[in-house]
Amino acid sequence: MRILVINGPNLNLLGRREPDVYGHASLEEVNAFIRGYFKKTEIDFFQSNHEGAILDKLHAASEVYDGIVINPGALTHYAYALHDAIKAIRPPVMEVHLSNIHARESFRTQSVVAPVARGTISGLGPYGYVLAIRALVHFAKKGN
Repeated sequence: MRILVINGPNLNLLGRREPDVYGHASLEEVNAFIRGYFKKTEIDFFQSNHEGAILDKLHAASEVYDGIVINPGALTHYAYALHDAIKAIRPPVMEVHLSNIHARESFRTQSVVAPVARGTISGLGPYGYVLAIRALVHFAKKGN
């Protein structure tokens, strides 16, 4: 099984940007944490601060990956092109947020990704990625 993990804008600043909200681990440390749980699953990581680059990656991923985990960062709240790209591709997509977006500022509580994602995990820190991948593997084995 092949999984793509996409991290959106500002997630390259993990560990330095608001560590009380997002944690003290860097993005590289989060990626290593995720990889440590999945010895038999091929996982690729991609991060961009540019919506267009993320859209291009999703389009290209459609025939390559069995599932996608995305933390869209701030794109979560307004990126209708991201919504449309996820809706248009074949692999199931799980939306992940390190912090609980529903316990934050009001503008962060709305997700334009959630309606087209297979599921959403919010507020569990890096372990949210692990749960999202486990869900994708589970559903792939069940054929849904």
